[in-house]
Amino acid sequence: MALNSSATNTKRKLFAFTIVPNNSPRQNQISISFTMKHTIDLLPNSELPDEVLKIAKLELREEKCAREQSLEQLRNWILKNEDLREVRLDEQFLLRFLRCKKYSVPMAQQTLLKYLNVRRTFPHMYAQLDCLEPKLSEVLSSGYIFATPKRDKNGRRVVIINAKGFNPKLYDSSYQARAHFITYECLMEDQATQICGLVHVGDFSGVTTAHITNWNPTEFARVFKWSEQSLPMRHKEIHLVNVPATLKWLIDFVKGRVSTKIRQRLNVYTNDKELTKLVDPECLPQELGGHMPMKAMVELWKEELAAKRETILNLDKIALLSDRGIMRKNNSNVDKNSNNINFVSQMESIEGSFRKLEFD
Repeated sequence: MALNSSATNTKRKLFAFTIVPNNSPRQNQISISFTMKHTIDLLPNSELPDEVLKIAKLELREEKCAREQSLEQLRNWILKNEDLREVRLDEQFLLRFLRCKKYSVPMAQQTLLKYLNVRRTFPHMYAQLDCLEPKLSEVLSSGYIFATPKRDKNGRRVVIINAKGFNPKLYDSSYQARAHFITYECLMEDQATQICGLVHVGDFSGVTTAHITNWNPTEFARVFKWSEQSLPMRHKEIHLVNVPATLKWLIDFVKGRVSTKIRQRLNVYTNDKELTKLVDPECLPQELGGHMPMKAMVELWKEELAAKRETILNLDKIALLSDRGIMRKNNSNVDKNSNNINFVSQMESIEGSFRKLEFD
């Protein structure tokens, strides 16, 4: 859906994208065009188009009967769980966990517990996510991270992460993390995004040593690892462009510690010339080969954040009293790529390397 400066007043917008069932050959793709009655951020829960529901059925095994039964089971579990307080019971919130786990209720329960545990463990990064708070507003206005206003051909929102937009001399790592978390919370509220997923584009041009050393290695390791396991999002593609050669070792290090699924969807490029072949230019800012200036996209994104401000702030009312219900893997289940070496310990061991980096 194309958005412009007057998009918030638009009542009907045409969507066109292709459904690609998991592991299906290109000839089995289903081309779909349909009309939504509202802009993407204002779409009521009851008005998800049939075409989006077809994606849910193909990729998530979602059908009305199974959806209602799973919601009932999850609600009953929440109400009986003594470790949970003030958890939202509306379907828009609960479906983010069920959809990301393809309606496995036990796995959705675990993801909910892990999600709340991240919020509880890192309150300086995850609490009071207010887009109007002065410093956070400055980071968001700089264009460090934002979702572009148009969906791609697969119905996905595209998240741009722009290293040049974050000044590590003015803001510490907590504000960098807060910008990410408020972005993801806003996107997770949208049911079409819960179903279709996200595309991430990270532009590393302008990255400096200060961007790396802004983080405490131990905290970075914990936030990175826990967030990848706990945030109920569908990461469909990840493109990192303009990555300096001096950062290749860090990218390889990170790739070795994410899930196999995420690793297979992660692509790294030394420049952004090929990006428009991989991501629809309509979904990219002008600075990365698209059509709309980044500044205009950022302003539209800030409008979306403002519209969901109260919803996001009210998430602070939810409480996890204990993490005893979280199932943890045994050492025998550690990914072979880690060679059984603790993630945090490795990050600490390369702290010296962080501080010696020099960029072109």
